[in-house]
Amino acid sequence: MFTKSSTLGYIEKLKGVMLKTLAHGEKTLLTNIKLTKGAVIPPHQHPHEQTGFLITGCLDFIIDGEHFIAEPGDSWGILGNVSHGVEALEDSSVVEAFAPVREDYLP
Repeated sequence: MFTKSSTLGYIEKLKGVMLKTLAHGEKTLLTNIKLTKGAVIPPHQHPHEQTGFLITGCLDFIIDGEHFIAEPGDSWGILGNVSHGVEALEDSSVVEAFAPVREDYLP
């Protein structure tokens, strides 16, 4: 699969949280997530391992009960079934990979 860059294809998953699947294979899925300042993804968990990189902005993560402030260039890895959530302290753009593929994120 090869995907050309485009500003189209974002879906609002939560208020202020826009998600676009960039590419996927049989075992992994790559997304771009844009969060507006003040957007909140409440604590949740899923069986997928999640690895991310903050391109722009500032995020306050709670991962397994611990707070982490992410700034541009920071990255994270969250194992499956670990509780996590995030609040956007600034307008932010993230690239995240999920394994296995998140069926609910397929285009």
